[in-house]
Amino acid sequence: MPPRSFPTHFLCIPLVNASSRVQLAQSLAAFAADVTGPDSVGLPPDAIRPVGTMHLTLGVCSFPKNEGLDRATDLLKSLRPREILASARQQVAARTLPGEPTSGSVAAGKEEPPQPLSITLRGLGSMQTASKTSVLYAPPVDDQGVLQAFCEKLRQAFIEAELMTEENRPLLLHATVLNTIYVKDAPAEGGGHKRKRGRRGEKLAFDARPIIDRYEDQIWMGDFPVEKIALCSMGAKKVEVDGVSDEAYEAVAEVEF
Repeated sequence: MPPRSFPTHFLCIPLVNASSRVQLAQSLAAFAADVTGPDSVGLPPDAIRPVGTMHLTLGVCSFPKNEGLDRATDLLKSLRPREILASARQQVAARTLPGEPTSGSVAAGKEEPPQPLSITLRGLGSMQTASKTSVLYAPPVDDQGVLQAFCEKLRQAFIEAELMTEENRPLLLHATVLNTIYVKDAPAEGGGHKRKRGRRGEKLAFDARPIIDRYEDQIWMGDFPVEKIALCSMGAKKVEVDGVSDEAYEAVAEVEF
């Protein structure tokens, strides 16, 4: 795959289901009321990401005219997330306690039962320098590094199959909660329609340091059980959930956890 090809899809862990939606919706609504208010940063509401878009990105892919998409779909469906998770736990345990029995190893002829993987989003981070940023995200709690190792193994499977380009930077697990690229321009004088800022247009940047400090211990979502890994199309689409307008990315393939 060409290194600079335009991304069309992304591999991710979706973070929204019937139970997590309520907590995420409440967290994002409170956050929006705070940062869009006149007593705070006063950001446009369009900057807040819709609940249905919440996910952890593992990597992006480019399939022009859907070339290679079938291979990516087949690869995803062939993966065994529980086995990959067990391998990730062994890797982390071996790194933490060299020479000691690892979690998931066979002891006394009996294999330990697999433990589920759950995700908690806590705190707030910035994609750029916090004093002049356009993207804020909620990082997952991962004290032992198991989630990181698990996601890196999933991503590596796509890289080795030449379905994803390896980036020259570490994988940063994050759930985007604010991105000013989605902010629409103010109406022109004398009326007129709002226009979404172009991909090459100048993004709205702001000083997020007070917000990041204020949300240092914010729990956006707690103990979300990972249910699936998905390959999604770029570009969220308008949807309606229980009579409420939302946005979501279309999953072209999934594998259950």
